[in-house]
Amino acid sequence: MNKKLDFSRPLMVLAPLAGYTDLPFRSVVKKFGADLTISEMISSNALVYKSARTLKMIEKSPTEDPYFVQIAGNSVELVRDAVLLLNDVEGIDGIDLNCGCPAPKVFNHGSGSNLLGDLKKLEEILSTVKKYSKKQYTSAKVRLGVNDKIPVEIGKAVEACGVDFVSVHGRTRAGKYKAPVDYDAIKAMKDAVSIPVIANGDIKDYDKAKEVLKYTNADGVMIGRGAIGKPWVFYQLKHGVDNISNEMKKEIILEHFDAMLKFHGPHGAIMFRKLLHSYSKGYTGANEFRDIVNKISDIDVMRDLIDNFF
Repeated sequence: MNKKLDFSRPLMVLAPLAGYTDLPFRSVVKKFGADLTISEMISSNALVYKSARTLKMIEKSPTEDPYFVQIAGNSVELVRDAVLLLNDVEGIDGIDLNCGCPAPKVFNHGSGSNLLGDLKKLEEILSTVKKYSKKQYTSAKVRLGVNDKIPVEIGKAVEACGVDFVSVHGRTRAGKYKAPVDYDAIKAMKDAVSIPVIANGDIKDYDKAKEVLKYTNADGVMIGRGAIGKPWVFYQLKHGVDNISNEMKKEIILEHFDAMLKFHGPHGAIMFRKLLHSYSKGYTGANEFRDIVNKISDIDVMRDLIDNFF
């Protein structure tokens, strides 16, 4: 089978982000040079019970190749059933297990970063994904620990499950999104395992990505929040350029808007408001623009507004 991921050069990966990395956003990011896109985090539970909203969340754009689905779960049976269900879905190249989400509702359910506090459980769940998946790749997304940093132990536990690579966010669960990212800990994990390691956390631009790759010796970078409002960061990374013209930005924003409408229907315009808040950062008159945007649900009015503002 032809391997779709090439680790001979740094991999550029879009991180899964709940509420943001839906199909329209991923298709825009893919166009600019992301090597791999991953679905929003999907609960194994919701998948097994075939919730319509969840099944829509795993749909992909034709351009997304390779494409992974990320699942979360803490029950071997449910995770196995979720994997068996995904096996029957065409176009998915890999399954990623979320072992990093710090959100209380995920953590308190025993999923996400909760698994980092019980590495035996983590291995049990991850090995279940590996055992039942018929997809080409299996991977895991982790943090450095729950409260204490144990990057080497986590890296070894993940590696023992036979996965293809691991993505590591350089904070503990306790560090949420505010604590400084510990690139030394990412480097320690990279040095301790033989599988590829993807570095994640506060990588917002071309210079930072270069610096992190060089410092940690990681096999790629994963960008999440840094791509919201600037999906062209992948283009900059791919081509080593610092600047993107405003014309190009406007074209991208309109394309993203159209993709939202196509996928989500007329409600896509309302969902696009928060994205326009991000896109307008740094522009003159951004505050007034956001106030106006918050009141608009008419598609044509919104398109004109985007066209005039950007």
